[in-house]
Amino acid sequence: MTPPDASPSRRPRIRVGTSGWRYRSWRGDFYPEGLVQRAELEYIGEHFSTVELNGSFYSLQRPQSYLRWRNAVPDHFTFAVKGSRYISHMLRLRDTTTALANFFASGVLALGPTLGPILWQLPERQKFDPDVLDDFLAGLPRTTAEARALGRQHDERMNGRTWLEDAEDRPLRYALEPRSDTFDDPRLAEILNRHGVALTVADTAGRWPQFEPGGADLVYVRLHGASELYASGYTAQELQEWAERCRRWAEQGRGRDVFVYFDNDARGHAPHDALALAGLVGDAPGGR
Repeated sequence: MTPPDASPSRRPRIRVGTSGWRYRSWRGDFYPEGLVQRAELEYIGEHFSTVELNGSFYSLQRPQSYLRWRNAVPDHFTFAVKGSRYISHMLRLRDTTTALANFFASGVLALGPTLGPILWQLPERQKFDPDVLDDFLAGLPRTTAEARALGRQHDERMNGRTWLEDAEDRPLRYALEPRSDTFDDPRLAEILNRHGVALTVADTAGRWPQFEPGGADLVYVRLHGASELYASGYTAQELQEWAERCRRWAEQGRGRDVFVYFDNDARGHAPHDALALAGLVGDAPGGR
């Protein structure tokens, strides 16, 4: 799978943001006192180059929502989108054609050029099955044109609430976040490399395994907390170590784009840690 704008002269990017943006504890802390809720994403776009959109994990969103989110951020901003948990947690990656069609028809493509990588987070109980994973990844659309074609196979539940308009065709990139030790298997790298899918690097305070990113042109990092899952902040030394890792990944081979998302939001650390890491790696707001 070819990365967007891939060429020998294109410099890889390190983008740093947060997992989501609507948190009560951020109000009056990261968000200024009195900032209205509808302006929070715009504020994110003024301070970061990317954000992970996680509402799509819990339920299919509507086209109007995706269009509103796209219009709230600068042109060079990037949304990472979490794939539907119905696909990953309920169907367990099996027989997903209709569910994938519904997902792509729901408005994801309305993000246009701000659409970045799509993350498939697996439940801890999901064991590594090479045939199931290979079949699932083989069924993912590789471009937005393929995604629109797949989306047209949606079922009747999506009637009247789809967005499948013609637009410029762009590559799609994916990352996989397994949470079972059984994925520590040499066959996993072969499958992911064959489909050009990144293996997510997840820091989870030791709760789940931490994998290396593999050979894809994309590195996807989720920082859930070094010492306390979803809650602890990162020290200056820990952030410096992550910055060094990100720079190393970005410089490997012809260079790889690196996306980092802080999910340690329970006590409001995520946006502050993200700002600190973005400063260390030279990531400019808006993605410019």
